[in-house]
Amino acid sequence: MILDYLSYFIFSIVLPILGTAFLGWWAWKFWLHYVQQDFISGIDWVLLEIVPPRDVDRSPLAMELFLTNALYHWSNKGGVEEYWQGAVWFWFSLEIVSIEGQVHFYIRTPTRVRPLIETQMYAQYPQCQIKVVEDYTLAVDEISKKSAWQLWGCEFKLLKPEAYPIKTYADYGLDEDPKEEYKVDPISPVVEFFSSMKKGEQAWMQIVITPSKKKYKTNEPLFHSHDWVAEARIEIEKMLTPYTRYHEIKNMPGKYAKEIRSPDFLKKVNEEMAKKVEKVGFETGIRICYVAKKEVFNQNNRRAMRLLFRQYEMPSHNGFSRTNSTQPDNFGGITSEIFMSDAALTRAKDRMLTEYRERSFFHTPMRHKIPFPWPISPFIFPRYFHPYTYVLNTEELATLFHFPGQILKVPTLERIESKEASPPPNLPT
Repeated sequence: MILDYLSYFIFSIVLPILGTAFLGWWAWKFWLHYVQQDFISGIDWVLLEIVPPRDVDRSPLAMELFLTNALYHWSNKGGVEEYWQGAVWFWFSLEIVSIEGQVHFYIRTPTRVRPLIETQMYAQYPQCQIKVVEDYTLAVDEISKKSAWQLWGCEFKLLKPEAYPIKTYADYGLDEDPKEEYKVDPISPVVEFFSSMKKGEQAWMQIVITPSKKKYKTNEPLFHSHDWVAEARIEIEKMLTPYTRYHEIKNMPGKYAKEIRSPDFLKKVNEEMAKKVEKVGFETGIRICYVAKKEVFNQNNRRAMRLLFRQYEMPSHNGFSRTNSTQPDNFGGITSEIFMSDAALTRAKDRMLTEYRERSFFHTPMRHKIPFPWPISPFIFPRYFHPYTYVLNTEELATLFHFPGQILKVPTLERIESKEASPPPNLPT
């Protein structure tokens, strides 16, 4: 009798309620995705090329100020805006590109933000030139068996939690404004390698950013969360836990004092982690591509691009590791290298081209949001990339994207050769 009532309760009450809740959750996911994609489709984009001045005598701190003042568009969205209109935060793409060895700096932005970007860029680099250009990715139609192009690409993730900073321009002494001949600029290897592209070859790098609103689950209380700043403090506490002890205070029974004795080898990384949260953070995704005509595609360039970010790595702090690369070992090791067809790999490369062209990291297709577990998901959405994003502050971003100084003599890096000046006020009319 009890079993009959229990089975009736489960199948007639519990399962219908759970099923309805699950379907409602799915419907909510689909609705939110639909309205957000509808909002995104209405954003008008523009690609701006920034031609740096001939003499860049400012440290990357100038680029830090630009990122903070021009691109940090943090705002609270109301319920109608977010859940009915599908409003999303703007995102931007900082890009360094080589077209057959000619190196360019680009910023892709919504047209609504263009005036602010121009004024803030001129505020930091008065002699630079800003112009609207056509999207260079459109010159590559597709990656297919019939196409004239071949592509290799990958994305980058962090080696450690994002609370650990990467090696920045301050670690190279550029914040101290040394003499030009003594400067060691970490962006120089990137620009130098990009300038080595031959006829028919292109190298692309994009850093896609949006103001961080990442949330982490809090253990207590339930259903609460905290931001990346609090998460950094939690990581510091985890690191110092083995060196923390409590001892009872004399003449105060039941009262304990907390004592932390951090070893010397951890002091610097603790200081750097605490310093990272003193500057605003951007949710960040990084993607690079080597694109070339099939007859000149060079496998060695593919290997070289994987190592472009080694100068930003410190074993005690953080660094970058490639992920989602368009090669067989990314899809399951040696078995994929043996059984993965050329057609499947070509589709993965074409998908990488599409995601690069769309500058997509934050508002992914619905296939990334449907919870189909393995082994079902590979049959429904075979070999797709799930992007990795993480928080970098303005100092880290300015290290990855800034104009090199005069010490880098790359003839294929376009610069403004002459300074513009206003006419003297005493000219006769």
